[in-house]
Amino acid sequence: MAFNGHQREDDNSIDEDETPSKQLRSNNETPPGHFRNEPNNEAAAPAGRATSDRRTSNSTTRHRHDSMKKTRPPFPWFGMDIGGTLVKLVYFEPKDITAEEEQEEVENLKSIRRYLTSNTAYGKTGIRDVHLELQDLTLCGRTGNLHFIRFPTHDLPAFLQMGRNKHFSSLHTTLCATGGGAYKFESDFRTMADLQLHKLDELDCLIRGVLYIDSVVSSGLSECYYFENPTDPDRCIQKPYTLENPYPLLLVNIGSGVSILAVYSKNNYKRVTGTSLGGGTFLGLCCLLTGCSTFEEALEMASQGESTRVDKLVRDIYGGDYESFGNMMSKEKRESVSKEDLARATLVTITNNIGSITRMCALNENIERVVFVGNFLRVNTLSMKLLAYAMEYWSKGQLKALFLRHEGYFGAVGALLELLHPS
Repeated sequence: MAFNGHQREDDNSIDEDETPSKQLRSNNETPPGHFRNEPNNEAAAPAGRATSDRRTSNSTTRHRHDSMKKTRPPFPWFGMDIGGTLVKLVYFEPKDITAEEEQEEVENLKSIRRYLTSNTAYGKTGIRDVHLELQDLTLCGRTGNLHFIRFPTHDLPAFLQMGRNKHFSSLHTTLCATGGGAYKFESDFRTMADLQLHKLDELDCLIRGVLYIDSVVSSGLSECYYFENPTDPDRCIQKPYTLENPYPLLLVNIGSGVSILAVYSKNNYKRVTGTSLGGGTFLGLCCLLTGCSTFEEALEMASQGESTRVDKLVRDIYGGDYESFGNMMSKEKRESVSKEDLARATLVTITNNIGSITRMCALNENIERVVFVGNFLRVNTLSMKLLAYAMEYWSKGQLKALFLRHEGYFGAVGALLELLHPS
């Protein structure tokens, strides 16, 4: 069967397998009236067997390669995670395209690859996170780069229109997608872009993506890291962490909402609990209280604010009484507070709530390793340090908060893996 211009080589490999065997039998025959030279024959036999083994191995490799070519999907390869706030897209860019493949490649496919890889921004809100790109990966027998792209969910119609303009449906009729938006926007994909969504379980994709990315990031910056001395702001620094033998672990996915999973092995995990008070709550409240319009703007405000003007006893967050927004009951204090203070107090409130729930889950499940992921943590060092502080303080040093560089993209990676290796 032809695939991308390559033909199967099964017939040729059968002839090559038979040849060494015939030669070996011929070499072992002794002419009548002659004694065998035993040492020479012993040397010759292993040599012949080695040649046969090498050719058999080569044939097996070809068979495996041919089998992979028959089962892998055609390009382009995408995985999507459609969340309540952000759409995350991972795209595999093949770098081993042969001259023959390039000649046979349709223009639509070339156009999509050029558009995605030659730009770092798409329209006003689409971003390719170049610093997260993984190069020289091997997926399904192909070598290439993995790109990470995001855009706000409210701009999904513009993405679908782009797919329609570039005739994406002529290359694919089905996309692997996860997240709540895979259900919410299924009809839009069908009517606006002539595409079907293969909807995948969100938690399955998340776990699969985390384990895969951690396994392939072996050089350069470590995928996993933690904050040393989180209770001392002057000495708090980021340190790499090797996630070897990770089980059991508590996986806390902070997106628009929060899901907390107890992971005991690659295929044994459960959802422990969750909360609707996550990144979506933070952004919504900040828009309401400060007039900001983007996540980045809200975080910038929070970084400049002082929550003690808003919260009561925030200096003792992890010890005594603490009232989020408690000072706002006073008219005088309401009039003196700034938008930046309100943004900071909102961030602290949401983060502390997540940290408190996480600690209780870790105690109930008897798990000491906690990994935080999700797009709420993107460019959000402030919340990461707060979570690290909370885990360290409340557990008296028993719980360590771990973080991953690819934060919110693991669901999309899991969807891509399902496209290539259906479970």
